[in-house]
Formats: sequence, structure tokens, C-alpha cells
Amino acid sequence: MKSQNQPQPGAPLLIQGTAVTRRRFIYTSAMAASTLALAGCLSPGARYRSPNEKLNVGIIGCDGKGEVDSAGMATENIIALCDVDTNALAKAAKKWPKARQYRDYRVMLDKEKSIDAVTVTIPDHQHAPAAMRAIQRGKHVYCQKPLTHTISEARALTLAARKYKVATQMGNQGHCNNSIRKLCEMIWSGVIGPVREVHCWTDRPYWYQGLNRPRGTDAVPDSLDWDLWVGPAAMRPFVDQWPAASYAGTLQSKYAHMHPNVYHSFSWRGWWDFGCGSLGDMGCHVMDAPNWALSLGAPISVELVEASRITLEMAPYWSIVRYQFPERGDHPACTLYWYEGGKQPPLPPEMAGKEWDDNGTLFIGDQGKIVCGALSETPHLLPHTLMADYKFPTPTIPRVPGNDAYQDFIRACKGGPAASSNFDVSGPLTETVLLGNLAMRLAGKKLQWDTATMSCPNAPEAAPFIQAQYREGWGI
Repeated sequence: MKSQNQPQPGAPLLIQGTAVTRRRFIYTSAMAASTLALAGCLSPGARYRSPNEKLNVGIIGCDGKGEVDSAGMATENIIALCDVDTNALAKAAKKWPKARQYRDYRVMLDKEKSIDAVTVTIPDHQHAPAAMRAIQRGKHVYCQKPLTHTISEARALTLAARKYKVATQMGNQGHCNNSIRKLCEMIWSGVIGPVREVHCWTDRPYWYQGLNRPRGTDAVPDSLDWDLWVGPAAMRPFVDQWPAASYAGTLQSKYAHMHPNVYHSFSWRGWWDFGCGSLGDMGCHVMDAPNWALSLGAPISVELVEASRITLEMAPYWSIVRYQFPERGDHPACTLYWYEGGKQPPLPPEMAGKEWDDNGTLFIGDQGKIVCGALSETPHLLPHTLMADYKFPTPTIPRVPGNDAYQDFIRACKGGPAASSNFDVSGPLTETVLLGNLAMRLAGKKLQWDTATMSCPNAPEAAPFIQAQYREGWGI
């Protein structure tokens, strides 16, 4: 069965209202013999380099995953670096000494007219403001997962990328791997029959959440611009570390060594104002395979089944969420369960004597089961002994050369095939993922979802969490 979010195998991915130029036709014909040739997306605002040229790239967010993303773009010209922390800037400048340095991505995008593409690797609440500014200036965008902080922002970026005809990619790199394609082909072959139930789980968080905001204030480090870090969110005092008594027993023992910082530079994920919790961190990875293989589209309802203590400002330490999806073409109605914080689905008889990996997905079909890892790696039938004589179906989905999400994006910026997790794919996926957080914030109510209006008909109180709120000067 083919996905609603991805092109059918053998069919071109079309971008509306455009035409193929001769140069881009030659490029896509020669590139791969790929049937995913992009049907043109040149516009006066978007600049597409030739395959023999290098992109001028701006890096928004230099630390942590930002180091990984900048390294992924190292084949191109890194001409600008932006980070709110001068320590991170200085470290990145050692690798890219010719790149100009900025603290504020708004300033960088206004001044650096020659930028062709940007990477966005900053806290979740800044994704949409940074990406939208880049898109509106005709810049191609590689944005880390989750694509956005709110559902409305995901929809807005998807539509903006189409309007401005820029190349895009979300950083759920597993979507570029062969393994997710093999998994889809397995399911589409009917080997386990119609799938009516899916279980997705993660061992995240390995940061502190499910707590109340600590009192007091600490001096902001000299290297950090706290106002820029808070950005579009409501301002609050800076606090460096959690008091030990406040977080005792709130992390799995294997993560007890984690540094107890409250916000910067990593623990922002647990705060609703800045991050999207464990679901935001891993959902766009773990839920990617069922979204594609089962053409899930938008759910019709979502609810919190169980969770640790609910607090106003943070995601719970652990939770279980249930999504309901309607019939979709030949696919029957499907229930998807999300588990986090070390919670996992019950072991089926086929897993007797074994344990689940820390992250994974289980597909339960009428005629069998398939399990895979966090990034859809190593898909296999259960029990695993069935794989001894199993032959994977003949490939029908075009592969990404080298399984490389960055080169996949770079090719798209140079007129090649659309990147695999472009915003037409990753935007709707992000909307579905973030609906789980909506259920956490409105615990106790099964939320009906109307994707056309981006609203919960039975819960109008959900609206403030669906629509993004911004401080002045930061909106999209």
C-alpha cells in the first residue's frame, strides 16, 4: 500500500505550479535514474545551484546536534554561523574560520543575502521562526526534528515551502535509509496482512521533566544571551541547575549521571515553553515507519492513557498515549500506542525470553508481526527465526544514495530529486506527533481531531496549545 505523504513507487513527486527547466531535467536524468525526479521548483525567490557548484550555507545553532548538522554540510561553503552562546560560536569558528559570526539569526538572515541554504538546530520553540524567515527569503531549509513546536507552525511551514518553492528536509535521518524502505515494502507485500495495531516506544527522557519550575534566579553565564535564547517564548528568570531534592528519583538509573541543568544547554526539551518532551525528541523517528508504511495521515482522536505526575509547565516523566486512525484506502482502522520514559508494550508470545530494545516499533497484522528499531533499522518478522528463509520484496521505492540525509538535501538544493523528508512529508508527520503532546496537556479527555480546521471540536480549550504564541518581534 502506498503512502499518502510519499510518492507512489515509480511516480514523480510533483510540486504545484512549476515547470521543469532543461538544466534540471538533465540533472535529474543523470543523477540516479531515480523516479523521484522533482518536477521543477525554481522561482524568483529560491536559488538553485547547479550540481557542480557549492551552496552557501548558514548554520543556525552550532552546539550539540548543530555540530553534526554543520559537519553534514561540510561539502559546501559554510559562510555564516549563528548561536546565542559565544562558546559554541568560538568552537564552530575553529572549524569554519572564514564564516561570519552572529548571535541573532534574524540579523544573519537579513544581512547574508548570498546564503542559499540554512540548517536550523536550536530549541524547538525557535524552529518555526527561524525556518520561516529563511523560507520567505528564498533559502532552502534543513530543520531538525520535530519540525516545529506547535501544530499550527507545522502546517504553516509546509504551506510556505510550497509557496516559496524551496528545498526542505527535516532531520529525521532514518527516513533516508534503506531500512525504512524495506520495511514499507514488507508491509505492502502483505506478509503480515492488514495492520490494525502499532506500538511505538522510547526510553527518553534522559533529561529532567515532570517537575515544577524552580524558584529563584541565577546569574546568566557571560557567554549566553538569555533574551535571544528565550526568543519567542515568554521571558522568565535564568536558573542554572535543579536543586537535588527536586529531581530525586525522576530519571531512570542508567541516566542518573546526566547534568541537572534546568534550561541551557540541553534540558529545555522537557519544558512546554521551549521543547516538546520525549515525544517531540523521538516521535518523528519512531513513528516515521508506521506513518509511511500504513499511510496513517491524520488521526481522528488522541488521548492520554496513563502518565506520571502532570505539571503545568513540563511534559510528564513517562506517559502512554493512544491514537486512533480511520480506514485509509485498503488500510483498516488502526490504533497506535506511544510509550515513553521506559514504558514499553507487553511482550508478545513470539518474544518469550527476550526483551525489547530501548526504542522501537511493533506492527501487529492479521497474519503476523514486524518489529524494527528507533530509526526503522533491522525490520524483521516475529519470531525472528522466520527471517532465516525470508526474502525481502523486490525494491520499488527509490533509494537515497549513501543513505545520507544531508546529501539528499544538498542534491535537492541543486535541482535534484526532492529530499525524502521534505516538509510535504515531515510537516504532516510532525502534526501527528505533536497531537500526543496536546493529549498530555489536556489529560483526562479523549480529543477529537479535525485536521482540516486544526481544531478539537470537543475541546475548544485546546486552541491555545495548537496555535503558537510569540513575544513581539519573533512571530512568523
